[in-house]
Amino acid sequence: QVQLVESGGGLVQPGGSLRLSCAASGRTFSSYAMGWFRQAEGKEREFIAGVSRSGSSTYYADSVKGRFTISRDNAKNTAFLQMYSLKPEDTAVYYCAANGANFFGTRNARDYAYWGQGTQVTVSS
Repeated sequence: QVQLVESGGGLVQPGGSLRLSCAASGRTFSSYAMGWFRQAEGKEREFIAGVSRSGSSTYYADSVKGRFTISRDNAKNTAFLQMYSLKPEDTAVYYCAANGANFFGTRNARDYAYWGQGTQVTVSS
């Protein structure tokens, strides 16, 4: 089992940047592929980025490709989501999640067994 805690959310102006962190505790962090998801008010939770257990493979939703970067530091048990060129439509609660069943992870939220509590990101002028 792994426990996840997100941080780094907040209010940012359009075009701005934020870096989210996801600190993990419990079982070996490198045993899990990691994903970032978000849920805007009134909408379903959506996949935005994933990283393999080793960090060598990353993949993104089309909506954030080129603007967001996912990474991880297995020595520090932490995953990151660097967000650039933020838009109002990026406003949502952002969640990190851990997938122990698949080396590369997947885009399907159902494949992630462990979730953080979420951190709010608001993009507004």
